[in-house]
Amino acid sequence: MSRRDELAANLASVQSRITNPNVTLIVVTKTYPVSDVQILSELGITHFGENRNEEGLEKSSAIEATWHYQGEIQSRKLRDIAQWADVIHSLDTASHIAKLDSVAASEIDIFLQLSLDGDPSRGGVTESDLPALADAALASSHLNLMGLMCVPPVATDPRMAFTEIAAIHRRFISTYPAAKSLSAGMSGDYEIAIDCGATHIRVGSSILGSRTTR
Repeated sequence: MSRRDELAANLASVQSRITNPNVTLIVVTKTYPVSDVQILSELGITHFGENRNEEGLEKSSAIEATWHYQGEIQSRKLRDIAQWADVIHSLDTASHIAKLDSVAASEIDIFLQLSLDGDPSRGGVTESDLPALADAALASSHLNLMGLMCVPPVATDPRMAFTEIAAIHRRFISTYPAAKSLSAGMSGDYEIAIDCGATHIRVGSSILGSRTTR
């Protein structure tokens, strides 16, 4: 089977499981070559995600699409990320929001990263800290607050986690009604995330294959 046939089959399998046609599928291409991105673009994918600035810069230069950055943010790299990322999913500090606003040349869509357990090693803030970040985003000149992003703790039951995330998002949009998007769900749990209300899913290995074999 050719690489194109493999990607086409995997993509069709994932798309068949997306029960809501309004869900945005972001194909996460970290560690995979530009050639894979090109094939997926030809297959109709228009949203790609990267966790590393260097890869995002390289691939976005080669393939025209909507590019999402969802990795850990380092302040010194925000200027570079702002040059290629159309959407940033992992903002969790007011200082990064201010820095991004100051270096952005055009509007960037952003998600605030929610943490269910407050573990600082995994990024994100708890629900009580979201309003301050949202207010900072709304006061900016170049940032468009899309909504919330969350990666549930590994040990948590996915349905329980996504149900809690969705409840927090509902409370959040009662104050910030324009922030209607919820970025939640990856290869192992995107169907549950969609069922619980996710509007954006970030899928890599289910389409591109296991990274451990590459």
